[in-house]
Amino acid sequence: MKSTTQASIRAYNESQAEADREICGRLEKEISKNLPEAESKIWHAHPVWFLDGNPIVGYSKLKDSVRLLFWSGQSFDEPALQNEGKFKAAEVRYTSAGQINSDDLKRWLKKAKDIQWDYKNIVKRKGVLERLP
Repeated sequence: MKSTTQASIRAYNESQAEADREICGRLEKEISKNLPEAESKIWHAHPVWFLDGNPIVGYSKLKDSVRLLFWSGQSFDEPALQNEGKFKAAEVRYTSAGQINSDDLKRWLKKAKDIQWDYKNIVKRKGVLERLP
C-alpha cells in the first residue's frame, strides 16, 4: 500500500510546473524522512501525512505558490507560520525550493508530531477541537 501511496504523491508532484514540482519533491522527501511512522496519502486531492488517523501536515498547489500546512501549527509558537482558517492550522507558502529552510522544516515536523489537535474526531465532536495528550 505504501508504494501505491508514494506513487500517487509522486504523480501529484510530477503534475506540477517545474518550479512547483521541485518544491513539492523537496517537501515530500523532508516530510517522509522526518515522519517515517506517518501514513501518507492523497486526501482532498493533496498529499497529506497522518499519525493514528489524524492529519498532521500536507501541501497543496495554490495559484501563486505551494502551501505547506500544519493542522495544529497555530500551537507551535513559530513566527514564520501564518494562521490559516478558523481552527488550529498554520501555513507557510513557497514560490521556490530555495525558500525551504531544512532546519525550520525539521523543527516544525517534530512539533507536528508532539503537538496535535484531534481533527480525526472533529465531526463526532460537532466541530469542537480537543488537544491530544
